[in-house]
Amino acid sequence: MASGEDTLIARYFRPVATDPGAFGLTDDAAVLKASGDDLVVTTDAIVEGVHFLPDDPPDTIARKALRVNLSDLAAKGATPKGFVMTLALREAGDAWLQPFARGLGEDARLFGCALLGGDTVSTPGPVMISITAFGLTPPGKMVRRHGARAGDRIVVTGTIGDAALGLAILQGGAVAAALGQDVAGREMLIQRYRVPQPRVGLAKVIGDFASAAMDVSDGLAGDLAKLCAASGVAAVIDAQSVPLSPAAAALQAGGSVGFEAIVAGGDDYEILCTIPENRFAAFAQAARLAGMPVTSIGTVMAGAAAPRFLDAKGGEIRLERLSYSHF
Repeated sequence: MASGEDTLIARYFRPVATDPGAFGLTDDAAVLKASGDDLVVTTDAIVEGVHFLPDDPPDTIARKALRVNLSDLAAKGATPKGFVMTLALREAGDAWLQPFARGLGEDARLFGCALLGGDTVSTPGPVMISITAFGLTPPGKMVRRHGARAGDRIVVTGTIGDAALGLAILQGGAVAAALGQDVAGREMLIQRYRVPQPRVGLAKVIGDFASAAMDVSDGLAGDLAKLCAASGVAAVIDAQSVPLSPAAAALQAGGSVGFEAIVAGGDDYEILCTIPENRFAAFAQAARLAGMPVTSIGTVMAGAAAPRFLDAKGGEIRLERLSYSHF
């Protein structure tokens, strides 16, 4: 007789596990076909009350769980190949699991990243989803945090700060009030928090051009500091060049949020990378052809000082906080 866990897996997740190597989730392991490429592995967990709110739609929770891992793969220049998932639940009801599995399956197909296996467990605590994703790069071509050199351009994709502002809206308070009747702006920011946009389409371009790269998960300021420390360099950022969405720009211009909240809030899941100056024009052209927005925001400098953010007059912006921290 099948256990409750076996029934849950068969009902909700076997339809998502379409790769032949997953064996329909009927075995204790899966087979990921070997090739001449390097296998890149990354893992991230999202936890109720930390990375998503208890009343967030289940399909967006599933999408976020997978996409934060795909964001890491994209920053490494890796093409998604597959993933395994551990799901810790307080209860196993249709109302939550059906839309969760639907969202997971839709994204698995959208990004070509098949479910290969995993585990389901019960917990008295918060819901937790942990995903380990696998991607491929040509041999020796994974882009590390290490590799930035003095003179390189510092580049980010997309816009910065939206997700942190979306969370602030869901929590109520000044940011929600400041948007007033801007329903579209409010919904865009909330969606950026709930459903990240991993820059998978830029992975090959990152692999071809970047000297160093990582995704922005804990905040631009803090993640830039991590990249600089790994590369043994410093950085200078033109604060006005940091790309903002119209809604975020309006909130900053109105004084509802400061620059620190935008660059230290986290959950952006954009790519931060460094590009040699003599390759920047070709990189920007390749990014345009890939349909991915990129912005040059500063320069890598020699030295070991912390990154500096400069205002329009060249004055340094002092940041009390660089990023979100779990501990």
